[in-house]
Amino acid sequence: MTHSLSRRLFGLAGMAGAVTVALPAYAQDDTAKAPDPADPESRERTYCYVGGYTQHGPPGGNGEGITVFEMDPKTGVLTNLMTFTDIASPSYIALSPDKRFLYAVSEINDFDTAHSGSVTAFSIDHATGALTKLNTVASGGADPAHLSVHPSGRYVMVANYTGGTVGVLHVLADGSLGRMTELLHNTGPRMPDRAADNPPGNFAISDHSSAHPHMVKADPTGKYVLVMDAGLDRVYVWTINLDTGKLTPAAVPFTTMTPGSAPRHFEFGSDGHKLYLLCEQDSKVVVADFDPQTGKIAPQQTVSSVTAHFRGSTLAAGILLSPDEHFLYVSNRLGDSLAVFQVAKDGGLTLVDEIWTHADYGRSLMFDPSGSYLYVANQRSDSITSFRVDKTTGKISFTWDFTPIGSPTCFEFLRVPAS
Repeated sequence: MTHSLSRRLFGLAGMAGAVTVALPAYAQDDTAKAPDPADPESRERTYCYVGGYTQHGPPGGNGEGITVFEMDPKTGVLTNLMTFTDIASPSYIALSPDKRFLYAVSEINDFDTAHSGSVTAFSIDHATGALTKLNTVASGGADPAHLSVHPSGRYVMVANYTGGTVGVLHVLADGSLGRMTELLHNTGPRMPDRAADNPPGNFAISDHSSAHPHMVKADPTGKYVLVMDAGLDRVYVWTINLDTGKLTPAAVPFTTMTPGSAPRHFEFGSDGHKLYLLCEQDSKVVVADFDPQTGKIAPQQTVSSVTAHFRGSTLAAGILLSPDEHFLYVSNRLGDSLAVFQVAKDGGLTLVDEIWTHADYGRSLMFDPSGSYLYVANQRSDSITSFRVDKTTGKISFTWDFTPIGSPTCFEFLRVPAS
């Protein structure tokens, strides 16, 4: 299969392999100004990569692939540069530690005869932001929902939601994906579809029919690999052997969360001692201590991501720590809200604000590299909304900027020197 790029640009055509050139905004708009070479920000470019659901793959969507935007650091506005279309439902993407490569899951179940999804590796052209496909391999299970790159850059880890498996893929020297070094399938008792501590009036359910790994990522040291299993209501912890890519259960192999709570995503504090666990079904954040020596998780506090006034159905989705780790943010999909928590010195959380996303079904959250803007991928309303961040109070204010894009679910930002 060959790849295609759908671009908002002017083309130079007339021969095979014709070069296409995208004119910068100041060349298209007489009112815009060319970058000032004396301005440090003008010597950098910030790309934003956005993935989401295409027509191929559950639940189906309006996306076209992985879209590359350029961010204006002064306004936060995202300008569409191009879309890599030769990929089905890239619902989660991740950059390599050296920022040279990007990896994407395809949340599908028909990549091969084993009813697997897939993982694709790309190289990144820092001069243009363009992606070049390196290779695509099986994910080891159906409908992969998440992937991450180990801090060493040597392995890509993938969580196959419907397949119920966690896979580890070896990264080759050129950034492409090699053999699968580990494939694990956890089992456990059937858990309830709803949590007893749900928000009042919540009719939404989370699938607890079997194991459903929803996130896999290493701790900041790279010694441990954690998996949130939304079907078994467990957080698994393994050690990883960097020579073999094999996983071994930690001394305490898993921590059981509230039955029916559906643990979804997590965030680590930078020192690796504090862990924030987000459960989608009851829209709760569990604050835990993490022991970097043993991998043990010790829950300390549970807080709701909706106010006490809330009534109705909601499912929490994304969780994000501010760069200074003084604030934490959570998106609530059905409630269409963003929760803002203040983080105490001991890591405890206090809900200080809740704001409307101005869109429907907000999924992933991400800051731009400066931490000045917060972006939300709104799957059902086919848009990205952005918010200015008050770094002193943590509160956010809507920019009134909507970026249209079909069924977005995830982001990655990349800041590079301007060529």
